[in-house]
Amino acid sequence: MTSTRKLASLATTLLCGVVLAGCMSSGPREVLPPREAAASPFEGDWIGTDGVALSSLRGGKFTSTSLKTGETLTSGTYAMRGANLIDLDFFSQKTGNNTKATCLLANRDQMNCTLASGTQFILSRKMG
Repeated sequence: MTSTRKLASLATTLLCGVVLAGCMSSGPREVLPPREAAASPFEGDWIGTDGVALSSLRGGKFTSTSLKTGETLTSGTYAMRGANLIDLDFFSQKTGNNTKATCLLANRDQMNCTLASGTQFILSRKMG
């Protein structure tokens, strides 16, 4: 091998070593726990402005219970249809009917909802 070839070979070997050294860790890596999905801004407990029921939205499930007796009034599901919009699909214990509603998150503490029949109602986030 000529000295030019030896020099080129040595330079290539050194360059590969430098590149590989840059890929090496200097110590153990910190293992981060998996991220949990951010909770929906709809999650939590809500009270109608009529003060009759407490509505709970958790993990895609929707229920409302009487504030007076504690009995379940409705149960069903909800699905997000955008950052500030959900669709409710629930069964009314009182009427025995399935009902649908759409709720718009007006702000962090208020939802404006409309039943499929057109009736509107407001839910306010329960504080405390």
